[in-house]
Amino acid sequence: MTRLVHLVRNFFSDGHERTLKARKNVVYSLLFKGLAMALALLNVPLAIHYVNSTQYGIWLTLSSLFTWFSMFDIGFGNGLKNKLTEALSKRDIKLARAYISTTYAAVTVISILLFAIFLIINFFLDWTAVLNVPHAMKGELSLIVVIIFSVFSVQFILQLINIVSQSKQNTIIPALISVTGNLAGLILLLIFTHNTQGSLLNLCLTIGVTPVLTLAVFSVILFKGTFKDLAPSFRLADRHYIREIMNLGIKFFIIQIGLIFYYNCDNLIITQVMGPAAVTPYNLSIKYFSVISLFSNILMTPFWAAFIEASVRKDHEWIKGTVRHLEKICLGLFAVSLLMVALSPFVYRLWLGTEVTVPLSLSACVAVYTSLNTYRTIFNFYMNGAGKIMLQLYLVIFSGIGNILLGIYLCRRLGVEGVLLSTILFCLVSAVFEIIQYRKLINNTATGLWNK
Repeated sequence: MTRLVHLVRNFFSDGHERTLKARKNVVYSLLFKGLAMALALLNVPLAIHYVNSTQYGIWLTLSSLFTWFSMFDIGFGNGLKNKLTEALSKRDIKLARAYISTTYAAVTVISILLFAIFLIINFFLDWTAVLNVPHAMKGELSLIVVIIFSVFSVQFILQLINIVSQSKQNTIIPALISVTGNLAGLILLLIFTHNTQGSLLNLCLTIGVTPVLTLAVFSVILFKGTFKDLAPSFRLADRHYIREIMNLGIKFFIIQIGLIFYYNCDNLIITQVMGPAAVTPYNLSIKYFSVISLFSNILMTPFWAAFIEASVRKDHEWIKGTVRHLEKICLGLFAVSLLMVALSPFVYRLWLGTEVTVPLSLSACVAVYTSLNTYRTIFNFYMNGAGKIMLQLYLVIFSGIGNILLGIYLCRRLGVEGVLLSTILFCLVSAVFEIIQYRKLINNTATGLWNK
């Protein structure tokens, strides 16, 4: 027992200051995000039971479509993360607050414009055709998409509080926001389940609105308290800072657009080729292996800001050592994912009962995809922090377009697994180039595109 206490104490006290901060973030974030994921998993069987597999598949497809909207900040989010972290590393609070204020003002304007454009486009869209569902649902879907897009428009602005927290190398706060939102959603879903008939509209309100309300509450509390010295003010917003934020941010934006095609088109492809019911087992397998993604996200997120700070201070030895440790952890996560594949039939029966069947082959594909993506994140976060993202930009565009074309073809030939096999192939190709670029950058041998 004494030895265990000694090991825990050393874990939080021995090492580089930057490493210790990351360790604390990882441990506390693991606690809160683990709880958030557990609540999200509890939501799944409740939601499917409240509506049905097809309606739940419709919700999943709609939410993935509107998640694309969160990427249309034209790169302001990631641009802010890099510029704000640099300002905080130099302890320039005045500049940091100006960056935050400018970003909030710009994103608010973008959100209003996009919402206006959506209302115009929505007037001409037939969502029953987009989602491949009966025409009788047209009226209900028209109302639902307007509500969901309204919610995402507000979330688009409020989620900047997570960027501010991460720039201060604090990932505990976003994790706490997540667990609070998921708990509120679960409570509301339980209330609906016991007091109303199954309704796709109620389900969308339950899962969509609670995270936004949580973000609003936390934003007020944090900017009145812990982040008071960074609180945004429209009078501090200055268009001259937009160029600084957007210089790198626009590249991130193009990458985000590519990622829409790279990762977020799967639901739509499956819906169009196989119908919305087929989306449900695909997403449930993704949720099951989100245990790996969760740990990876918790582990990697603090290092984006840490890599920025280390790059500013040219601490290359710390970067090399950190990457080696992260690679070892990713290898361990791959072993865990293989065990999860073996246990998946039992876990699905325990979790979902007999309402949905998830093939073992689908679980195996998701395991490979998740593990490969986890490993790539190490190098992507380093490149993002160092601001060397041009190669990543080209890879994402190429892979995004290729993934749609190959994904449709393989989905028709192999089913849902075919969509994942397409994504895995392009992930593997991208990983090779990303690792080469990292080696060149860290050894100061990068030239041309490798150094942009």
